[in-house]
Amino acid sequence: MGFSITGKRVWVAGHNGMVGGAVVRRLASENCEVLKATRQDLDLTRQADVEAWMADKKPQVVVVAAAVVGGIHANNTRPVDFLNANLQIQSNIISNAHNIGVEKLFFLGSSCIYPRLAPQPINEDSLLTGALEPTNEWYAIAKIAGVKLCQAYRRQFNADFISAMPTNLYGPGDNFDLLSSHVLPALIVKAHNAKLQNAQALELWGSGKPMREFLHVDDLADACVFLLKNYSGDVPLNVGVGSDVTIRELAELIADVVGFKGRFTFDATKPDGTPRKLLDCGRIHGLGWKAKIGLRDGIARTYEWYKANEA
Repeated sequence: MGFSITGKRVWVAGHNGMVGGAVVRRLASENCEVLKATRQDLDLTRQADVEAWMADKKPQVVVVAAAVVGGIHANNTRPVDFLNANLQIQSNIISNAHNIGVEKLFFLGSSCIYPRLAPQPINEDSLLTGALEPTNEWYAIAKIAGVKLCQAYRRQFNADFISAMPTNLYGPGDNFDLLSSHVLPALIVKAHNAKLQNAQALELWGSGKPMREFLHVDDLADACVFLLKNYSGDVPLNVGVGSDVTIRELAELIADVVGFKGRFTFDATKPDGTPRKLLDCGRIHGLGWKAKIGLRDGIARTYEWYKANEA
């Protein structure tokens, strides 16, 4: 009962981003036509523009990887961007995908949609069972709306629209800007700079005690193609690796990969965020998919990309 993407026109919305770029790389080994649109070609926040572009290109499969993303600082200082722009982007794409008869749509959510204090590991059924983490609630609310919109189209129109909730992502094409990036790329930049400057110490935000799970973006892209082919259901599936590390352990691993030999200090005035966020990936594992890239190997690949492209 699998879905075939062979010979199909597959639009990867957000192909220039880290996730979209990884999906495009993964689709290169599939016999399909990949459609792309840059920001100059198409403003995804403008409904009329999205309608016109989709009517012209006629995608048969859509992967919604386009989003306004960022870390704690970016969420705290740009709430309108994270809520309103993401609502516009996903609503425009999802609703028009139905209007033009797209055969299958894959919406990428985020693990931050789950309650701040959800039981660990977090099962998909935890959605909307508690309060969100305040430091990323704007993004989380937008992503929850996207998941629910896909479910609504399935319920009302029997549309084959599915969603997945990836854990914390990293890899080639990540955002390495210290003011807006997530923790892993930020630590790569800090460790790299500290090494070049022969610094004695590297400062970490918060206590270093929160625990996080990290998934290489190429593993997510592989899961995306796997789910397009093998999943059609109402439940938004978790996609992760099934294990986590403390922020301090992550920093130590990154320092070892980068070659920074100094010590760590902790800025207790900065927020920790959610205490722990480990996904229960039993459903997707039951379908036959598991991540392949280990954390150390993934960090090493990402650091090499950073040195070649961003450093």
